[in-house]
Amino acid sequence: MAVTAPSFVPQTELMDSFGRVHSDLRISVTDRCNFRCAYCMPEEGMQWVHRSELLSFEEIERIAGVLVARAGVRSVRLTGGEPTIRARLPLLVEKLARLRIPGTGEPIDLAMTTNGATLPLVADDLFAAGLRRLNVSLDTLDRDCFLELTRRDELPQVLSGIDAAVAAGFAPVKVNAVLMRGINHDEVVDFLRLGRDKGVTIRFIEFMPLDAQGEWTAERVVSRTEVLEQAMSEFEFESLERGSSPAERFRFTDLEPGAPGSEFGIIASVTEPFCQSCDRMRLSAEGQMRNCLFGLDHVDLREILRGDGSDDDVLAAVAGEVERKWAGHAIGQVNFIRPSKSMSQLGG
Repeated sequence: MAVTAPSFVPQTELMDSFGRVHSDLRISVTDRCNFRCAYCMPEEGMQWVHRSELLSFEEIERIAGVLVARAGVRSVRLTGGEPTIRARLPLLVEKLARLRIPGTGEPIDLAMTTNGATLPLVADDLFAAGLRRLNVSLDTLDRDCFLELTRRDELPQVLSGIDAAVAAGFAPVKVNAVLMRGINHDEVVDFLRLGRDKGVTIRFIEFMPLDAQGEWTAERVVSRTEVLEQAMSEFEFESLERGSSPAERFRFTDLEPGAPGSEFGIIASVTEPFCQSCDRMRLSAEGQMRNCLFGLDHVDLREILRGDGSDDDVLAAVAGEVERKWAGHAIGQVNFIRPSKSMSQLGG
């Protein structure tokens, strides 16, 4: 008779005051980037974190290890800035890929978000190190618009990076497009064709008030409804069960279910926020743990680690930060307060 392994009960459940349990950790490995996307950072004048102030790979491994082993974290995503410009990144991936979920022995869900420009050089190494899922940020398929948005003429490199990720074996490869009215709002169909052709999942993300220039307005947001209207002009699709994902999922009815490129998604963070089911925490490159992308405060884990704090101290600090989480980001409401840092500094 088969014996069922006992389910793992975390020593400390990372639950906020609204009953949301947090099991998804986003880790920024650098605040630096090889692009200068207009909605993320200014073209000049950024004050970079000194390398000595960045968390070391060993410190990142320790924090993640404590939260996986003792607090029920199951998903870790590496972000930036641009994570691939952090030297020896595959070494960190190797360390995190060794983490196992207590009770089952299964590996954690390890993923990374990148702008894709350097993937032709590093995709194979990252896959060999244990990374399995990739999100590539790409907001336009027009080369002139790409140059205007990123201040870099590297659209061909990003498209080659997507191909390199698919060839290396990453599955799924997702392409995240932030739509902005007056810039790329009319590229929905073009992106969906790209996804079908390359066998990748396109995800449209609503423009959020985290642009470096502080020029965000609600009028520039391209809503879920508008995306679907554009998509319906060219394709037939059906809605899929959402699950715990922030993206609402859709499947093209003329493609085989589960086939590469057969789905797309919409993350309507502004017009239809999913805060009530959010399970994310964010660790900045210098060790600041925030309970929300729009949170105004943080707890300094680097100070704990470098001050000879124990794993219990780390766990207690994270649990306290999660407990203070707001009900929601309040975008569009009179009580909304914009964070003082841009997306690149927070770890998108």
